[in-house]
Amino acid sequence: MLKTVRKGFTLIELMIVVAIIGILAAIAIPNFIKFQARSKQAEVKANMKAIFTSEKAYFQEKDTFSDLIGVVGFSPERGNRYSYDLGGTIFQTRSGAAIGADSTPVPTMTGIEADTFKFGTNSGISATMPTAFAAVVNTGNLGNFTACAAGNIDADAIYDQWSVSSMTRTAGTSTTTSCAEGNNPAGEPCNDLNDVNAGS
Repeated sequence: MLKTVRKGFTLIELMIVVAIIGILAAIAIPNFIKFQARSKQAEVKANMKAIFTSEKAYFQEKDTFSDLIGVVGFSPERGNRYSYDLGGTIFQTRSGAAIGADSTPVPTMTGIEADTFKFGTNSGISATMPTAFAAVVNTGNLGNFTACAAGNIDADAIYDQWSVSSMTRTAGTSTTTSCAEGNNPAGEPCNDLNDVNAGS
């Protein structure tokens, strides 16, 4: 009569497999989170270029820039994770089913809040701009403009901050006259504070 030999994994082999899976997860999960956050930055890049295009089109017609979103025609789709500021303190609210209406006949809104209706306030997204960042926005005028955007894309305490300007800016820390990323041509969005890297 032949003996049947039972084969299986030893405890050590199973522990080695679990350890390998743990190491792979420790490497993959943070990279996946960074990749997700970078994909969210695509929204702000497109919208900052849209602000620049809107301002330049308005300038061609009126020979001046404006800090009013209704005047330059800037209105991103719902579901925006970033707040946008063209240089003032009156923001279009996106906390309800309906978008906040601008006053008529004279528009007064100078910015757009992040869409807390879609994402909720518990998602880490804040409708308000960081005060220190919003304060350096250069209100649209005859000579030039600088607009900014800020959003909390990975639910930490740091805001991802961007700016775009009609001026060519050099490397530096002031968002009105310089770009933290380095030399920056007019119309090119500048990532003044990269939340993807700063939060790691």
